[in-house]
Amino acid sequence: MTDATAETTGTWPAGDIHRLDVSHSADDVYVVDVRGHHLQVVQPTDAGGTDTAPTPTELFTASLATCVAFYAGRYLRRHGLTCEGLGVRAEFVMATDRPARVAAVRLVIVPPPQLPEGRRAGLIAVASHCTVHNTLQRPPAIGIELAP
Repeated sequence: MTDATAETTGTWPAGDIHRLDVSHSADDVYVVDVRGHHLQVVQPTDAGGTDTAPTPTELFTASLATCVAFYAGRYLRRHGLTCEGLGVRAEFVMATDRPARVAAVRLVIVPPPQLPEGRRAGLIAVASHCTVHNTLQRPPAIGIELAP
């Protein structure tokens, strides 16, 4: 959509508003403040940055991977199983056409070695319905506007 204001003219959804703030630090370095937690975001050297922190796209993918891991861990604990050895490997590919975007993401859940065969399907089912994945399946309305 070329008119960013068109998406902001609707009614803001009811519910709790969660906020984070991004501020410029230096050159291509930005700092994200989330409830007092600070993350840096920067571009790699081949894109003109200093490569001292993840890129926004890497954080996007990391958000999905950590959400899947969180749900998988909750599933395991709910069933009295250990999370020892649980991991999620994430890979992504950028689109080759415009607009710039992530074209594909692959997540591989590395289950704990002792995971019973009978729990594998349940683990993947629960992890596949994490909040971030659900959000990507049903994208939110996004409004981009300038502050007064």
